[in-house]
Amino acid sequence: MIRTVAVLLLGLGLTACFEPIKDTHPDQVLTKRRALFKQYTRAMEPIGLMATGRKEFKQEEFLALVQDLDKLSTKPWIYFTADGNYPPTHAKPAVWSQPDAFKQAQEHYQASVHQLLLAAQAGKLEPIQHAVDGVTASCKSCHKEFRYE
Repeated sequence: MIRTVAVLLLGLGLTACFEPIKDTHPDQVLTKRRALFKQYTRAMEPIGLMATGRKEFKQEEFLALVQDLDKLSTKPWIYFTADGNYPPTHAKPAVWSQPDAFKQAQEHYQASVHQLLLAAQAGKLEPIQHAVDGVTASCKSCHKEFRYE
């Protein structure tokens, strides 16, 4: 019994040490941009599943998801403000020290999403699969340059 209580107390103590750092910025820019990127993930997951055949491809549903992704593609960038580089950000300093390269990565991402939208509107699976690969590659490239994993 004493051992069980000791283990529970130790566990509680350790979880207190790992409490996530809160976003203390007055405008909550980190929280806002993270929320938008989570929306990306929620849209991209079923897009990827349908494009790879792990989920039934339903063109109307797929197109709606891609349209949502297209609308989202321009939104998070305003939250990378000059004063937006604070813990617990995962953004690398290159976001702010290389603004032209970061802007170019954003534009590349938006262009790849637009290509996916065009492919989704046409409804042919092979071009859709290539366009999904393009979006995924764009995300990975930007993360490699501008985000700590």
